[in-house]
Amino acid sequence: MGLKIDRDVHRFREIVRGRIRDNLRKYITHGEMIGRKGKDLVSIPVPSLDVPHFKYGKNKGGVGQGDGEVGDPVGKGDDGDGAGQAGNEPGRHILEVDVPLEELAAMMGDELELPKIEPKGDANISQYKNRYDSIRSTGPESLRHFRRTYVKALRRQIASGIYNPKNPIIIPVREDTRYRSWTSIPQPEANAAIIYIMDVSGSMTDDQKEIVRTEAFWIDTWLRSQYKGVERRYVIHDAGAKEVDETTFYHTRESGGTRISSAYKVAQQILEKEFPISEWNIYCFQFSDGDNWGEDNRTCMKMLENVLIPACNLFCYGQVESPYGSGEYMKSLVNQFGKNHETLILSHIEDKDAIYDSIKQFLGKGK
Repeated sequence: MGLKIDRDVHRFREIVRGRIRDNLRKYITHGEMIGRKGKDLVSIPVPSLDVPHFKYGKNKGGVGQGDGEVGDPVGKGDDGDGAGQAGNEPGRHILEVDVPLEELAAMMGDELELPKIEPKGDANISQYKNRYDSIRSTGPESLRHFRRTYVKALRRQIASGIYNPKNPIIIPVREDTRYRSWTSIPQPEANAAIIYIMDVSGSMTDDQKEIVRTEAFWIDTWLRSQYKGVERRYVIHDAGAKEVDETTFYHTRESGGTRISSAYKVAQQILEKEFPISEWNIYCFQFSDGDNWGEDNRTCMKMLENVLIPACNLFCYGQVESPYGSGEYMKSLVNQFGKNHETLILSHIEDKDAIYDSIKQFLGKGK
């Protein structure tokens, strides 16, 4: 019985996963996922699954349900939603399914045909793990190997002729004592540092900010599946910039002017202080409506060219369509770096439906 239940549970899970895959684009392009995020799981609402079954009772007339003639219209059957008196049957319910973020990342990678990321050559940090794989005659008492010690003592007593099988008393001496020993094994781990930059100025409406948060959530989910260690930093800016925690990044509501270079300076300080480029795979994702103050574009281009782009595996700029933003910043980037830069990836995000393709643009190179 237990085996049958296990098979049924596995089959049910596969059906649910198939339903999620079929509707993955809808889940990716809607922001409800952020609010459903737990530590390692995401709760996804899946429509209830209908299992075919026989309904007992007298069948009503009509084509397919009894006598009928060729050309007869198919009957309506029972009244549908909204017709007749209040019913007494249960309605269709939504099933909440907990799915591991790692599994969601795998689904997204398959759906978007994202290549596995190739960490840059010198960005692996080797951590050492101790493996107890040998025995030695010296060591701390905490690592004393009792069985090996008594085996050694037994052999010594037998060889010296003092062992008495009728009175098997084994007394180890100092020379018999054996200790566990270890070998330190290097374990390379590719580490990633991700910096998210979001424009929270007055020209960015709540809808645009919601798009940014949704896309950042899925980008984060994918990168965490590709690296053993991921550190994330969040920067928001209007005319000034500041580093914030994840909760503030996803829920802040601010306004004001726009000076993008202020965010670049904060990002530069974070890299210099915490993430040496020789030891980390660095990703920067900037989201804005393309509005910027006066001559600040010139400062931004210099910082990108001399500092941020050389430091990053990828520097991704997503420009969200806004009724108030000028959208000029994208043009400045194209004029300065071109459309097909190796490290700088540009994406125009018109609405929520464009999130799907934007993620593929950003992560499709496998860098």
